[in-house]
Amino acid sequence: MVAGEASGDLLAGLLLGGLKQRWPSLASMGIGGPKMVAHGFDAWWPSDKLAVRGYAEVLRHYPELLRIRNRLAERLLQAPPDAFIGVDAPDFNLDLEMRLKARGIRTIHFIGPSIWAWRGERIEKIKRAVDHVLCIFPFEPALYAQQGVAATYVGHPLADTIPLAVPRQASRRALNLGDTDTVVALLPGSRRSEIQYIAPTLLEAAREMKRRRPDLRFVLPAAPGLRPLIEPLLAVHAAGVGVELLDGRSHEALAACDVTLIASGTATLEAALFKRPMVIAYKMHWLSAQIMKRKNYQPWVGLPNILLGEFAVPEFLQAAVTPDRLADAAFAWLDDPVACQVLAARFDALHHTLRRNTAQAATDAIEKILGR
Repeated sequence: MVAGEASGDLLAGLLLGGLKQRWPSLASMGIGGPKMVAHGFDAWWPSDKLAVRGYAEVLRHYPELLRIRNRLAERLLQAPPDAFIGVDAPDFNLDLEMRLKARGIRTIHFIGPSIWAWRGERIEKIKRAVDHVLCIFPFEPALYAQQGVAATYVGHPLADTIPLAVPRQASRRALNLGDTDTVVALLPGSRRSEIQYIAPTLLEAAREMKRRRPDLRFVLPAAPGLRPLIEPLLAVHAAGVGVELLDGRSHEALAACDVTLIASGTATLEAALFKRPMVIAYKMHWLSAQIMKRKNYQPWVGLPNILLGEFAVPEFLQAAVTPDRLADAAFAWLDDPVACQVLAARFDALHHTLRRNTAQAATDAIEKILGR
C-alpha cells in the first residue's frame, strides 16, 4: 500500500482495519503513517514524504519522490504482493501502478482520482494502471464504467467513523471548553506548504475576530510533525489571541466548535460530517494555482459544495483569502443560527448517503479481485 500525508494515512488505516479483520494474517507494507502502522503496517517510508501539493512545490521534491518510487517498485517486483493498493496520491501512485500491473500484480486504487472535477485526461492512464477503483462517492462508478474502468462504490470511511450524532458536549469537556463558550476551530491543512501559505491568514483572521469579540475561544489542531512550524506563526500572526494549539485531535475540535475556518481538502468533508458551518480557504504557489485553475471543471473546490452541487458554504481562494473576509464570513454563520441548522440538516443527509460500512464493502470487492 502507498498512502501520502495525514489524510491518506487516516483513510488507509480505516481500510487496513477491515482487511485485517477479513484476513488476520495479512502482511502489509509500503508507504504509510502512524494510523496504518497501528494495524501492523510495515512503513518502509513515512507517508509525509508524499505530502507535497501543487506543481511548483512538486518540482522541488521531484528527484527524491522519483527515487522513492523507483526503489519501491524494484522492491515489490522482487517479492510480488498479492495486490497493490494505492490510496489517493494519484501523481505518485498511477505511474507505480502502471509498472506493477504490467508485471502481473493486481492493482487497486482507493479513492478514485477526481476526473469529474479536473484533469479528465487522466482516465487513459487509469485504464493502463488500475485493475479496479474503489470509489468513495456514489456517482463515481458510473463515470468510470463509461470509460471502461471497473469500479465499486464503497462509501466514505470517515462517514462510518464519525458518529451521526455529534458528541459536542463530550468533546468540549475533553478540550476544557465551556458549554456556553463560542468556539472557532482553525484548520490550516496537514501539509507543510499549506501551513506556509494558509496558516498566517487564518491566524490573522482569528486575531480580527478576537478584536471584534474578545470572548471567542480558538483551537487549532496540528497534524503530526507540524507543531514546530505553527508555533512561530502564532507568535507573529496571533499574538494575544490565545489560540490553543492541539496535538492532533481535529475530530474533537470540529465536534466542539461553533464554526471552523478551514483549508480545502479532506478536512472540509470531516467538518461536514460533524455538521459544522465552515469557511473554506485555500492558497498555494501562484504558478500551481494558475495551472490548476485552467484544468478545473467545477465552480467549487470544497468537497461539501461539490457534493451538494452549490455554494452551501463560502469559499475564498488565493488573493481573496484575507483576514477581514474570513472573519466576516465566520460571523455570518455565528449570527444566523437558523442558517446553521438548515446546513446541519443537509450535512446529516449527506452523512447517511456516504455511510456504507466502507471496510466491509472494500474488502468484499478486494476479495473478488483476488479471486479472479
